[in-house]
Amino acid sequence: MPEIQRNKLRFCGIGLAMVMRLVLLAFIAWLLKLDQTLFSLFDISFSGKGLILILGGLFLIYKSTKEIFHKTEISNDNIPNVSKNSTIKRLLSEVVILDLVFSIDSIITVVGMVQQLWLMYTAVIVTVVIMLFASKPISDFIRKHPSFKILALCFLMMIGVSLLAEGSHFEIPKGYIYFSMAFAFLVDVIQMKTVKQK
Repeated sequence: MPEIQRNKLRFCGIGLAMVMRLVLLAFIAWLLKLDQTLFSLFDISFSGKGLILILGGLFLIYKSTKEIFHKTEISNDNIPNVSKNSTIKRLLSEVVILDLVFSIDSIITVVGMVQQLWLMYTAVIVTVVIMLFASKPISDFIRKHPSFKILALCFLMMIGVSLLAEGSHFEIPKGYIYFSMAFAFLVDVIQMKTVKQK
């Protein structure tokens, strides 16, 4: 997409993330009910939150594997032409879905850690401001270095698997996930430096 439309989509997506989190904070009582068990299957209990995490994980795995396939197997000549307006609408709808998944998960986590509502609102606004400033440099860096695009998509796939596991009450320790991401990133940086020196 053109740079202007990328920025527009980025700001809209991050803005929607903030609005969604602030709205969900206003419905904390309803949100906490999502942790209650709805049904059990094969000795695994499923809650509203668990189902949302599972669906979000499946969505992330689907999107990341599809994008990896497009980046590695399909040439630019074979990519179908899609109008810019429909592309923006489609991408924005996907951002909203992911915002919903991560908003519910993060808000429920925050409620368990903090009791003061004003502190929750402040934290949401501060993190969104940080995302606004950090998203463009990160996006530009990934776009300039093709290998990091694949790495970023693999990270999304890993997060999708983590969401699936968490929704099924099989939580993968976050330290393992962060360490493996950091190690993979370090390997890619070393590889990038090595290629530049040749």
